Amino acid sequence: MNRRALLFAALAASTISGVARAKPDPAASDVKVIYVGGWDCPPCTQWKNVHKARWLASPEFQKVTWIEVEAPKLKEAYQERYWPGELKPILDQIPRKGGTPRFLIVRDGRVVSNEFGGSRWTETMTYLKKLLS
Repeated sequence: MNRRALLFAALAASTISGVARAKPDPAASDVKVIYVGGWDCPPCTQWKNVHKARWLASPEFQKVTWIEVEAPKLKEAYQERYWPGELKPILDQIPRKGGTPRFLIVRDGRVVSNEFGGSRWTETMTYLKKLLS
């Protein structure tokens, strides 16, 4: 198999899973921030265009584990196949499984913040800053 085919296969496998992760510094706290979205979700695209780059460059991002759960269709975002093994208990804690974008903050395996809608990103960041201080 040539390198190009191998690279394509790796990219396709990561896209199909629907989950992308960024690992924090090993000394960071056990805090996860989970973004739930759909490829066909206009508010998700808007959040990415307006906020994501700033989030990825923020000091808070460096202190957490960032997980993206994205499904090809926003109506599929809460299907178990997009929430592998260790994320299943988190999915089980979400009372209303609908709507994207959703921002979850998880500490020690428990959902401590659950915000729905692109406009709720500010509240998510406010809560996260308090949690990390």
